[in-house]
Amino acid sequence: MDAGITAKLVRFQQPEKVLPHLPGLDESRIAALFGLTPSDYRALREEFATRTREAAAGLLADPALAGDVGRLPFAPGQRIAVLGESTTADRLSWCEILRHLLPDGTGLANLAVSGCTTTQALTTQLPALSSQRPDWVLCMLGGNDAQRLGPDGGTRLVSQDETARNLRTLFDLSATDGAPRWLWLTPTGVDEARVRAYPYFRKARITWTNRDIDRIAAFLADRPEPTVDTREPAAGRHMDDGVHLTLDGQRSVAAAVVRALARRA
Repeated sequence: MDAGITAKLVRFQQPEKVLPHLPGLDESRIAALFGLTPSDYRALREEFATRTREAAAGLLADPALAGDVGRLPFAPGQRIAVLGESTTADRLSWCEILRHLLPDGTGLANLAVSGCTTTQALTTQLPALSSQRPDWVLCMLGGNDAQRLGPDGGTRLVSQDETARNLRTLFDLSATDGAPRWLWLTPTGVDEARVRAYPYFRKARITWTNRDIDRIAAFLADRPEPTVDTREPAAGRHMDDGVHLTLDGQRSVAAAVVRALARRA
């Protein structure tokens, strides 16, 4: 397999999250799924971790943002759980950058699964969330719900009403496990021109529009819990598919999350 494709797969896919109960799914077997040796697989993961540490250090070089990091409302011993899809499961994600900005002793569990809809999150991430019993939940879901299937815009993968119901259910059921503090993140916007031009999306006849993302964001903005708007476009924000974010895009989301959390302190 092409090295670039392999690296992208390792970046976004974590089989251990999808098959958590499969016995014997250790590092060597996971590496083999990608056609890698354990040492090569480990080296790729370490490379991604290094890049997120460097991204975090870059944010701290901004005095204003460094001040916000100092006001993050987390205490040693607290646990943070993060729900999401590929934007968050990404090994270069805003979540993994945030990990390097947390106070010592603060735990962070990235429960995001690439490709996950809000419907799937109810049966996969919600049980994992219950087992974590976190003090905080950060949730960025809905981007895959907004995927449309078929020609001429087609049908949304998950309807707006169903997305709203699922997000409400995630919040309501999490409250039965100790009522963690909650922060929503809107799905990130897309580069529609790149989405339309991306050959794999064209072949599969799938697409995304910012109009659908905006509807999900509007629902979250009406929630009583705080919401971080991550839709702001920026140069260099998207990869070639127009949906996934570059490291610069992820860094901008991490900065927005830090600023929002600092305001809640």
